[in-house]
Formats: sequence, structure tokens, C-alpha cells
Amino acid sequence: MKLTSCLLRNYALRNYVLKTAALAMLAGIGGLLLLQMVFAYLGEIDSLSPEYTFVQAFWYIVYRAPYFFGQFMATGVLLGAVVGLGLLAVNSEIVVMRAAGISLYRIIGWTMLPATLIALGALCVNQWLLPYSNTQAKQIKHPTARMLALQGYWTVLDNANERTVMHIATADIAGNLTGVRRYQLQDGQLISALEADSAVWLDGYEWQLQNVARADFTGTVTTTHFPTQVITLPIDKSAVYLLTKDADDLSISELYAHDKLMHHQDKVSKRHRLAFWQKLLSPLSVLSLLLVACSFVFGSLRSQSMGFRVVLALLTGLLFSYLQDLSGFVALATGISPLMMVLLPIVVSVGVGIWLLNKKA
Repeated sequence: MKLTSCLLRNYALRNYVLKTAALAMLAGIGGLLLLQMVFAYLGEIDSLSPEYTFVQAFWYIVYRAPYFFGQFMATGVLLGAVVGLGLLAVNSEIVVMRAAGISLYRIIGWTMLPATLIALGALCVNQWLLPYSNTQAKQIKHPTARMLALQGYWTVLDNANERTVMHIATADIAGNLTGVRRYQLQDGQLISALEADSAVWLDGYEWQLQNVARADFTGTVTTTHFPTQVITLPIDKSAVYLLTKDADDLSISELYAHDKLMHHQDKVSKRHRLAFWQKLLSPLSVLSLLLVACSFVFGSLRSQSMGFRVVLALLTGLLFSYLQDLSGFVALATGISPLMMVLLPIVVSVGVGIWLLNKKA
């Protein structure tokens, strides 16, 4: 009977802490997100024109909301945890829990459950919602922009003793190519060369070339010209899509596919690899900041006022964001592993949180 009563008490306390922490975290994220959207909308006023109206600016900000959510999620969780757990501490409810035999780390574990769910939700946003919303936002603000992004791309396809080498001068996000050249070799000997002014994707690996010139080197050299020609190229529209998108506009799986595509060409896009690790490890960023939040409540800062802790939480979140930006810049500028530089702010945050917890009064 006593065991059942103890289990029920722990279950009720766990749910109470979970509910308090979850509501505070959601309120923190929601508040920061709303403030950012308001300031971003005010910032769009200078860009208004007959083509870009107040209504279009509003929808532009709405479609940017998933991006803002990713930017402020970790800080919102930090702020929410400080406020939620701080309220429990101010009302002496944490003291009662500790007196009832509930350890400090169990309370921290309970608090991490809603934070983990929020972090997993952010992963889903990055995977499925963010690429679509960013594309829609850009189309609203720049409806006629082609967003030319791919220049001077080479790809090689080997098949037994045959090799196909292709060069694309430029490509846009719609899958339109210009300056297409294809060279076919057999046993190391050039057997044909093809050049086209432009190409439009049809299906799979099939492309329709425009204004085509072809030279064959089997025996006598022959040159032919075609206004259009449908051929198979060693690249499909999905590859063009990956290569012409900004890193922020790609999902986690698309960033991984982009890295594999670049590796196939013996190239590396450090910006895309950095974005991949930042998005994939974002849950660890949330949990590391949550540990700092717990140190504010349970550690040596527990005697400070609620207002002081809130300000300190915002400053900590801002400092963490700056450290993330700085480490990313260092990774791009120096060639240091993006994975190591993404992990650096997380490790620092965990270290600071543990250090502050160990200094508890």
C-alpha cells in the first residue's frame, strides 16, 4: 500500500512538473517568435511597392515563421525552463519535492522530456516544412527572380569501358540548363562531343536540348546540327534542384543527398555541410541550454530574483547564438570540421551548466 502511494505521488509530481515546464517553454518560444515576426514585418515596410503590398509582406512573414522558430527555439526553451522551474522554486514546491526524496536530477530529467519533444518537433519542421515555407516566402518577395545558383558544374559517369563527361555552364531552380556540353569516351578515346545552348528537363534523365551541335569521331569526323534533340544526360532534375538551392532552403535529408552528390564529384560544400550538422544536432543545442537553465534555478543563482534570472537567460541565449554564428564562420573560413564547430557551443553550454550545478549552495 505504501509503495502504491509512493508511485502515485511520484506520478502526480512528474506530471505537474512536465505540465509547468512544457507550458512555460511553449510560452517562451511563442513570445519570442511573435516578437520576431512583428519586428520583421515592420522591417518590410521600407520594401513595400505596388507589386509588394502590406498583404504580401504579411504572408511573407507568415511563411518565414518556421525559419524564425528554428532560430529562437533553443532560447525559448531556455527562457521557459527558467520561468517555469523558477516559479516552482519561488513557491517552495521544489523544496517540498526534495524533502519528499525526489532527487535534483530526476526533476531535471522530467524537465527535459518536454524539451526533447519540442526539439524533435523542430527536426520535423526542418525536414518537411522549412524548405517549402522558405521557397514560398522567396516567391512572394521576388516572384520574377530566377535565382541562378549553379555555375560551371562538371559530372562524370563511368560504365564499363565507357565514360560520359558533362559540363553545365549555368542552371536555375526550375531545372533549366544553359551551355550544356557532353563528351563520350570509349577506352580512353573521344568518340563524340555535343554542345547545346540550353536544355529543359522532360522525365528522369531525359532532357530536351535546344540548338544542338554534335561531332562524331568514329572514323571520319562528322558534324551535325539539330534545332532540338532529346537525349539522356547523367544528371536529373533532383540533382539540379539540390545544386541550385541555398543551404537554408534544403531539408536535412536533402542536405545529406547534396553532400553525397558533391562527394561524387570530389567536391565539398562547407556551407551545406555546416547547415546539415546545425539542423541535425539542434536537439542537443536545446538540451544543453536546458541544463544551463536548471543551473540557474537549482544552482548558485537560485537566490536571485525571477527578473534577474529571466534577463540572464535571454543574455545566455543571445551569447549561445553568437557563439554558434562565430563557430560556423570559423568552420567556413578555416576548413575546420563543421561537425566539431557545431559541437563546440553545445559542449561549452553543457560544461557551464554542470559547473554551475556543482556550485549550488
